[in-house]
Amino acid sequence: MKVREHNLQTNEIIDRDATAKEIAEFEAIAAKAQAEAQAKAEAAAAKAALLDKLGITEEEAKLLLS
Repeated sequence: MKVREHNLQTNEIIDRDATAKEIAEFEAIAAKAQAEAQAKAEAAAAKAALLDKLGITEEEAKLLLS
């Protein structure tokens, strides 16, 4: 994995290999994002299943809860 550093004062651009710490941080962020996306998808599926079980649309559910 490469890291690009841009020094705004000198306009110098340096491409270098990422350190082990940077790679670990990137992987942790990616894993967290993947877990959040999975949780969001599961919540949407559960919501859709409940609406289907109740036989109502999302708009009708909003009316009931307002």
